[in-house]
Amino acid sequence: MTALPSRKLEAWRYTDLRSLAAISFAEAAPVAVPELPDLGLPRIVFINGAFDPVRSTPPDFLEKFSRVAEASDLPLALINAEQAQDGMTFSLPEGVDAGAILLVSYASGVAAPVALHPRHRITLGLGAKLTLIEIAMGEGVYWHNPVIDIALHASSALSHYRLQNEGQDAFHLATIRAKIAAGAAYESFSLVIGARLSRAEFHATLLGPKASTHLNAAQLLRGHQHGDFTSVVAHDAPHCGSRQTVKSVLDGPARGVFQGRIEVARAAQKTDGYQMNQALLLSPDAEMDIKPELEIFADDVKCSHGATIGALDPEQIFYLRSRGIPEDQARAMLIRAFLTEALEPVTDAAAREMFEAAIEAWWVGQ
Repeated sequence: MTALPSRKLEAWRYTDLRSLAAISFAEAAPVAVPELPDLGLPRIVFINGAFDPVRSTPPDFLEKFSRVAEASDLPLALINAEQAQDGMTFSLPEGVDAGAILLVSYASGVAAPVALHPRHRITLGLGAKLTLIEIAMGEGVYWHNPVIDIALHASSALSHYRLQNEGQDAFHLATIRAKIAAGAAYESFSLVIGARLSRAEFHATLLGPKASTHLNAAQLLRGHQHGDFTSVVAHDAPHCGSRQTVKSVLDGPARGVFQGRIEVARAAQKTDGYQMNQALLLSPDAEMDIKPELEIFADDVKCSHGATIGALDPEQIFYLRSRGIPEDQARAMLIRAFLTEALEPVTDAAAREMFEAAIEAWWVGQ
């Protein structure tokens, strides 16, 4: 098997996988499965990396999983290709609006650690539209290493909402690769709550004029959790736009990472690229590492990045307390206000409700 990446690689400078490498993984066995999220949508369910037809109510356009040869410089994608299990593959024909579907992955490493390597492929034809709501959850020690390959033809639109709520002893290392044609749009929002160590790695390539992508996320981490959001957006065509907004709330000795890279090719004139990372540290032991990058070869572009790291404003807390609000409630109000802005890109009602419930559960669980 391809070796796990080490911190000697610049892209993995802030995330150490030695604790993962020390684990021996067993073959997945049948497990007891709790009640899974429904949301009233067509649902595709994977249990310990295998498609579950009994719990699934898939849409008509779901196709049989098939292996493909992998040529990649991404080590986790190569490991996925070597170890690939099941996955969903579907293509939307030209002009079809498929509405929303739900993808649920449940893993159990309670009896013995297991490793899951699902491979999903999504293709949207000319002008097609789809909303994908993805939930990852489980318990025990396991490694979830999904890869999602996305191909958006001209004028198509994919809204991709991800809730990473893995078990607290799990490892979640996801790779999402999107090829975006002229006039197409890839909108993504990830809420990171679970896993001992997690990383979401996005690679978006804007291939035609007026293609766009928004890669947004919120990380809520506490204790010894480690959350890494890494993105590479390649502008290969003119008149394209990209936005990346990531917010992190870190408590205790939790550690967050944001690595955002914008690459602008010589032909990509009139590029509009933007990155923003904001972190709220609730503990003096919390840590946030931020590395924005711009690589620009065109001369008529608008690209910028920004970052803020800080604690709750004591003056704002004092103001709320002076109005009769207890300190715990005052802190909660300020944190939720910080996160409300992060949820603004989520326009699907079912996804928005899911994220708000997950944030509320995280806060109550403090």
